[in-house]
Amino acid sequence: MEFEIRPMRMEDIDDIMEVEHHSFTIPWSRASFVQELTENKCARYLVLSDGGKVWGYAGMWLVLDEGHITNVAIHPDKRGLGLGEKLMRALVQLAADTGLDWMTLEVRRSNITAQNLYHKVGFIDVGYRKRYYSDNQEDALIMALEHLPEGNPENDPFLIHEE
Repeated sequence: MEFEIRPMRMEDIDDIMEVEHHSFTIPWSRASFVQELTENKCARYLVLSDGGKVWGYAGMWLVLDEGHITNVAIHPDKRGLGLGEKLMRALVQLAADTGLDWMTLEVRRSNITAQNLYHKVGFIDVGYRKRYYSDNQEDALIMALEHLPEGNPENDPFLIHEE
């Protein structure tokens, strides 16, 4: 099966909500995703789709020279196929194409699978946020990617390119 990675659209939100509820104990609301797509000029979200259904997504906020990753998720039916890595590498390249210098994220200390993915992509552990998660007061591990690949603004799908 072929998968494409492209910018998230409003019509993706039903599939996104399914992935979100399967992936997180504190899922974002539909309204949160709508706001990210329509009102947050600093938000960039990608989806992984088979051409019909969206099976995963990842997003970041552009904060000065940093891309702060807000969420990354793959539907449980498609986990273990390397799709999370493919999506993360696309998000890292988007950050580079956008002109960012580095990236950060928080991940539950107990989520070793996600930490392993982030390490594979090049993130390193840089600190902790005590009692970060409100559902169980779990600490968050802060991770950073300090060196992004070469970027090319012409490849940024969020820019309007003059013909």
